Amino acid sequence: MAKIQMKTPLVEMDGDEMTRIIWQMIKDDLLIPYIDLKTEYYDLGLKKRDETDDRITTEAAEAAKKYGVSVKCATITPNDARVKEYGLKRMYRSPNGTIRAILDGTVFRAPILVSGIEPYVRSWKKPITLARHAYGDVYRNTEFRVPGAGKAELVFTGEDGRESRQTIFDFKGPGIIQGMHNKDDSIESFARSCFNYALSVKQDLWFSTKDTISKTYDARFRDIFQNLYDAEYKEKMDAIGTTYFYTLIDDAVARVIRSEGGFVWALKNYDGDVMSDMMATAFGSLAMMTSILVSPDGNYEYEAAHGTVQRHYYKYLKGEKTSTNSVATIYAWTGALRKRGELDGINELVHFADCLDKAVINTIESGKMTGDLALITTNKNVQKLDTEGFILAVRDELGELI
Repeated sequence: MAKIQMKTPLVEMDGDEMTRIIWQMIKDDLLIPYIDLKTEYYDLGLKKRDETDDRITTEAAEAAKKYGVSVKCATITPNDARVKEYGLKRMYRSPNGTIRAILDGTVFRAPILVSGIEPYVRSWKKPITLARHAYGDVYRNTEFRVPGAGKAELVFTGEDGRESRQTIFDFKGPGIIQGMHNKDDSIESFARSCFNYALSVKQDLWFSTKDTISKTYDARFRDIFQNLYDAEYKEKMDAIGTTYFYTLIDDAVARVIRSEGGFVWALKNYDGDVMSDMMATAFGSLAMMTSILVSPDGNYEYEAAHGTVQRHYYKYLKGEKTSTNSVATIYAWTGALRKRGELDGINELVHFADCLDKAVINTIESGKMTGDLALITTNKNVQKLDTEGFILAVRDELGELI
């Protein structure tokens, strides 16, 4: 068959470690044989970020805004150990945090459901979509190591020069301070994206935070959500039989576990980060979750929700076989290709993305899967495949569907 032609390139953001290896396998075996793949390529591997003083991350995010659709491989956010391991100039911020701040979007994550991979929570019958705010909080924080006794203050200087001060703490000895921020317009964009998404999938929207403790910071999120709901979304949600629900995050966690699923759960940045990992694992595997960043002005970034699979990468470097799950990374590519096809009116590209998704599901349901799924599946006659073997099995299935 002739290769599918693309009109507009995807912004391609390469990554680190084992997911970088998988990234290339997916392109070589599943995409390039079928598509005249057009991408604007950015290497967000840690070494390249260090070489460019992390300018390349900003450049990639700006390109994502220019072209509208991007696909991202998992990347390392360095800690002290990584700085030493890679000989970095400094400890760079999370690339995801940088990109999300520039795009000012909301991350929607949902489990990929497959027959034979049953949720650990018995009551869950439907997917739970987790909506994570993608700006600010701990991901854009400022930190300070307090050397000794002294007074720490929170100071705001207005444009008119007037200062407002609040004491954070009177230190009697060494300690630490962390400052966080968020913006009303970003919170409103987050809330609006969540309401619009919930309307599009005809599901209830939940939002939860800790306003009993954070009576100003978290309460601002609560109030913006409620004001938007009352002013713009209540009638729309009533018309389709759905609703908006706010509760404390403590209560929400208990309600989520007892629920059957089938709703959108909106959370602040860090809460969403942690809960999406919990959700993915509870539904079966961290590598079985889609992750889409949607900005208010209609830009989309697709990525895997998991990390770079460091342990498998070290085995790979030693020449040992690995059985690394590539499903979420494949779905990042299919999501981006599908959206590109929809925006550019290329039905063949949309159809290809649908076929590749189906090929993944069919492969797993036939009993061919990676080690993480083989350990938890209820399917019989399971064939555990290595990293490349699974991708090749998907390729064989895809050939039957195209």
